Amino acid sequence: MAAAAIKEYTFTWEGVDRKGARIKGISEGPSESYIKTQLRKQGVNPIRVRRQSTLFGKRKKKITGQDIAIFSRQLATMMSAGVPLVQSMEIVGRGHANPAMGEMILAIKANIEGGSSLAESLAKFPRYFDDLFVNLVDAGERSGALETLLDKIATYKEKSESLKKKVKKALTYPAAVLVVAFIVTGILLYFVIPQFKELFVGFGADLPAFTKWVISLSAFVQADWWIIVGGLVGTFFAYREAHIRSAAFRRLVDRLMLKIPIIGEILYKSAVARFARTLSTMFAAGVPLVEAMESVAKAAGNIIFTEAIMSMRDQVATGTQLQLTMQQTGLFPNMAVQMVAIGEESGSLDHMCAKVAEFYEEEVDVMVDNLTALLEPMIMVVLGVLVGGLVVAMYLPIFKLGEAI
Repeated sequence: MAAAAIKEYTFTWEGVDRKGARIKGISEGPSESYIKTQLRKQGVNPIRVRRQSTLFGKRKKKITGQDIAIFSRQLATMMSAGVPLVQSMEIVGRGHANPAMGEMILAIKANIEGGSSLAESLAKFPRYFDDLFVNLVDAGERSGALETLLDKIATYKEKSESLKKKVKKALTYPAAVLVVAFIVTGILLYFVIPQFKELFVGFGADLPAFTKWVISLSAFVQADWWIIVGGLVGTFFAYREAHIRSAAFRRLVDRLMLKIPIIGEILYKSAVARFARTLSTMFAAGVPLVEAMESVAKAAGNIIFTEAIMSMRDQVATGTQLQLTMQQTGLFPNMAVQMVAIGEESGSLDHMCAKVAEFYEEEVDVMVDNLTALLEPMIMVVLGVLVGGLVVAMYLPIFKLGEAI
């Protein structure tokens, strides 16, 4: 049986970090004690933790990846214009459209004013700023090129969010069609077919086999609808729990997803694009290749690619060329391997990886558009077969009665 989902709340907190500086922030969790435990793990001694009330106020919108991308671009633009970091954070935080995002930015600003670096302040919000983001900011602060790195981060986040939207569109559209078809069929079987069944009782003649089958299906839906709904809900929660807890299950799902016609190819090309885009950004920031590979693996979005990239990292650490490790996995297309080989030989790996990313991002864009165009007539066919089949089943006895007369 699937475990019940733990409800999370938003807490504001104040504390003292390892340097003795007073800092504050916003975190989400199931309880005050949980937040205090997490803060202590991060080296923060909590002084005050308070749960935000949503009883009388409007519930804040969640912080999305798009919010982080917009924040990155705004901060990069303001700093490149010569606006100091703290002032930039103040302007961006006060003017953000999402209040929750604005509060988090102002909390980061308060931490910076307390003596923390930007990277350290961002690391206190790991749910929204991953290791890749924090590492790039840290590299920018250490090298004195924070403005340049922020621009690269903003470009990376914008491209990543754009790619996520395309992949999400490719996955949700077919799912939405199936859900609509299931709901329409369920409504017809539960409410409409029983009306025809009562009409057929007075016919006094045998019904066609197809009509009998539909009536039996309708009777099952009416009598045991809770089994169907319970089965679907149970399957959903069981899938979610297995996906969270079992790496073997995730590996199986990701491998099967890559084999689905059209959608599998979109997922494959998007994974290649993410690999190239992340590697290009990290390498351009001056992060060593072996160190960068770990962040690249985490950003792959598919456990098959993640495990392959981690294996590549181990081989690169022993002195093997990146393009050879890519070839040995058997995952990467020949074009990507050759471009990386040229980049390694010419010393322009970041530039070549960026070209690979642009190519496959464009490929994903075209494939998603083609999938959308292909699914539109398929929607009509699926709904037509389901709804039309039920209508035909109900009118067949009427047609036979007309022939008998």
